[in-house]
Amino acid sequence: MATLETLFAEFENINVIDNSIPYSQYTPIDLSVTNIELSQIELNNPNDFETFVENHLQKNNAKVAYGGYNEVRNLYKSSLIFNDEKADERNIHIGMDLWIKAGTPVLAALDGTVYGFDYNTGAGNYGPTIILKHSLENQIFYTLYGHLAAESIEDMEINSFFKKGQQLATLGNSFVNGGYSPHLHFQIIKNIDGNFSDYPGVCSQNNLDYYLENCPDPNLLLKI
Repeated sequence: MATLETLFAEFENINVIDNSIPYSQYTPIDLSVTNIELSQIELNNPNDFETFVENHLQKNNAKVAYGGYNEVRNLYKSSLIFNDEKADERNIHIGMDLWIKAGTPVLAALDGTVYGFDYNTGAGNYGPTIILKHSLENQIFYTLYGHLAAESIEDMEINSFFKKGQQLATLGNSFVNGGYSPHLHFQIIKNIDGNFSDYPGVCSQNNLDYYLENCPDPNLLLKI
């Protein structure tokens, strides 16, 4: 049986945000602990962070900043979601982030049905979230779309079908998306482990091997 990674290689032109924006207008962004520019801003202030992203886009003549898979970050240090004193610190990002303004259309990556959705509240959390269920050559897997606008889940129904490229949602602002500068968190999940409307998007070093295997690099599918 072919692996998901092999099946993903067969796809082209997968967009998960506004498909009127070509990949030539995307630029990578480094949000890792090694980026000294981040030490000069208040990471937990969404306005400051949004200005940082906007300046990065302007400097690179781009509309979308992307990246973050398997990236060690300091963004989560102030959130109890990631720094429970009873557990290992979670600071390694295991999805891809696409940074662009609130209200941007979010698209289904592939044909799929709505598996779960919810408003995951709390500072640092996903905010409104949708998870789609997919099947390719009898392999079941899931895609997660986090940091959406609240309106995106108001009329959502379990098992609703979305075609590849169909608008699924829009991006939310910092008031609803967990306190972040607007962006889409996109993640591929093989085994959803009993989760329904949420799944870890950040892991600890101790659990990294498992999550890298269970959550393949989204760029294998998107090919940015």
